Amino acid sequence: MKSVRSTKAGGRGERYAARLLFQFRVMVNGDPGVRRLCEDRIIVVRAPSARSALAKAQSRGKAAQYHYRNPSGSPVFFEFVGVTDLLKLGLECEADEVWYDIVQKLKPMERRRELIPPPERLNAIAW
Repeated sequence: MKSVRSTKAGGRGERYAARLLFQFRVMVNGDPGVRRLCEDRIIVVRAPSARSALAKAQSRGKAAQYHYRNPSGSPVFFEFVGVTDLLKLGLECEADEVWYDIVQKLKPMERRRELIPPPERLNAIAW
């Protein structure tokens, strides 16, 4: 049986899980292609409010971007597309739990408006 823990963070803010979407954009002969390998990453942030948690998650996503050349010499760009969900964490989540997924999506950066909901639709803000 799970013990009941306090959700108070000792002045450090509440815990939020943010789901970040990234894409690997590989340029082959100047063409990025349409089907791209994507990463769904869930991070935990502490913040005093959901909007503050969103800002922290977006900042972390942008900071995680990088680029390199693959063995064929083609440039590869690992790019932050946006935050797809934001949840306020309570007693249901252990401090050391992490979720992770890798998927393929068609042109995720170009379809960002379809894939990334506005802040008002993210769970932690909408509730």
